[in-house]
Amino acid sequence: MERQDFIRLLSPEGQELLAKVGPLEAKADVVKLVSSLRAQGNDAALVAAVLTQAKLRRRAAAKFGPFAERMIFTEAGLEQASRLSVAALHANRFRQAGLNTVADLGCGIGAESMALASLDINVKAFEIDEVTAAVATYNLAPFENAFVEQADVTTVDLSKFDGLFFDPARRELGGPARERANRKFDPAAFSPSFDFVMQAADQKPTGVKFGPGHPHEAIPDDAEAQWVSVDGDLVELGLWFGSVARPGVKRSALLISGNSRYEIISHAAERLDAPIAELGDFVYEPDNAVVRSHLIGQLAEQIEAHLFAPEIAYLTSDKEITSPWLKGYRVIDNLVFDRKKLKAYLRERGIGVLEIKKRGSDIVPEQLRRELALKGEGAATLIVTRVGDAHRVLVAEAIGKPQIPNSKF
Repeated sequence: MERQDFIRLLSPEGQELLAKVGPLEAKADVVKLVSSLRAQGNDAALVAAVLTQAKLRRRAAAKFGPFAERMIFTEAGLEQASRLSVAALHANRFRQAGLNTVADLGCGIGAESMALASLDINVKAFEIDEVTAAVATYNLAPFENAFVEQADVTTVDLSKFDGLFFDPARRELGGPARERANRKFDPAAFSPSFDFVMQAADQKPTGVKFGPGHPHEAIPDDAEAQWVSVDGDLVELGLWFGSVARPGVKRSALLISGNSRYEIISHAAERLDAPIAELGDFVYEPDNAVVRSHLIGQLAEQIEAHLFAPEIAYLTSDKEITSPWLKGYRVIDNLVFDRKKLKAYLRERGIGVLEIKKRGSDIVPEQLRRELALKGEGAATLIVTRVGDAHRVLVAEAIGKPQIPNSKF
């Protein structure tokens, strides 16, 4: 968001127009709406700023619920902001630790500060970008115990706070450089740097939000690491230090599903591998929080399941298992991965709707779907993966859906 656009939104005309437009429906005729608002004498730049904000508020409802209707967002700020339900869990750690003043370092649009302030914790939020800091100030205006300062967090005196929370910005890259950055941990791409954050965590009770792909080898020995999934969407890795870390907990996977929470905890940082055995009648896809946290071994032990190939994150069993951590599939056929035979197989059974999953395979699902030229009204799931050391395709059905005819090549 440009500085001038923010000023426009804060003007009486901008506030009135925002209220008038309200949440912009996904299927709204934007061209018609623009024409209508312009015909009423509204400035073109103001209309553009308001409609952009209305679209962001609609998207933000997934993270902020009804609070989104009174907030202002930037595109980048909304993308990196914590869901309010997750921020509330962060804030509760500081409350349970009895910390009264917390610095939100790199506060973005203010999501974490909102959660902290709502628990009566005094918050000082810092943001280096001028417009983003102004947006956070607007969003935090209802809270008398939250204050925002535009500042480089590396220049802030952290000694006067009881606790610290960091959400380091990941540098935006383009083209091949961005692709490499997405695959490789690069401390220099963080702002503030990884080293600065870890040094601060040595001094104060600290929480740090990272992307869920943060490598295990870059997790300090004294941290509690928690991977968080919301309704199946893996959203973050949180590292916790000092009194905001739980005693004895080294690794955990947390699943928030609606109003329910489920957690798998390990008291050791070392990975526990699940046993490997034959493919059973059912295949189970664990939630990504379990996969990323390397806690599949613990989950397999709990549900009495096992892997069917090394380093492939699918579990299997001969029994049907119900668990919030799993998506389950009944195996109908276990086939050699041959595109020509697979196409004939699906045509013979009238399969026209196909979900394609892969692990341990370099196929491109959309490309494979085009090659198969599907026709028919039936539906199935293909799991292209390894079974033992062999490249296979499992024809399966999601548990609870009608079974397709069973036939072996």
